[in-house]
Amino acid sequence: MTAKMMMNRIRKIIIALLIVDAVIALFAIIFFDMKIFINTQFGFISASLVMLASMKSYARMVDARVEHNIITVDDSRDVIDLAEDPYDLYGEEEDSDKTLKEVVKDERQKNKENKRSVAQTLKDTKAALSIYRLGAYAILILGFLYLNRQDLLHIGAYIIALSIPMLVVIYVLVSSKKELYKT
Repeated sequence: MTAKMMMNRIRKIIIALLIVDAVIALFAIIFFDMKIFINTQFGFISASLVMLASMKSYARMVDARVEHNIITVDDSRDVIDLAEDPYDLYGEEEDSDKTLKEVVKDERQKNKENKRSVAQTLKDTKAALSIYRLGAYAILILGFLYLNRQDLLHIGAYIIALSIPMLVVIYVLVSSKKELYKT
């Protein structure tokens, strides 16, 4: 996926989130009291920030892996084979003529080859624990604590508002994927 396509998807997601937030705000103001409005706004905005920050940090993590040529997918086996035989117990390789010591030695060698260095792990951790994600989660936690401390927390409205951005993001991504397959 190109950067332009990614930015276009993020733009669509932000527009959809703003529209849905406006509808929720109007709905909360018209049909409920100010307490529900505040809960829906805190929940919706903080959950939206978490979703957008997670998408951004995931994209950065994938870009970092591509840049450093870190491939973690085993293409030698298909998805069905992985689901039915995750440990490759029924694999086509016959190791029956090897002794137990040789098998253990081979498995240890495979594990040593698959281990990643501390530098590689730190590069991935920097992307996964980005300042965007940490900031978004801090806003989510501090918003909840503020509402709770000020006796404004209406847990039903807050939880519903937390779940709506996830549904909006899924809808936009699925619809953009359908558009991509049409062209």
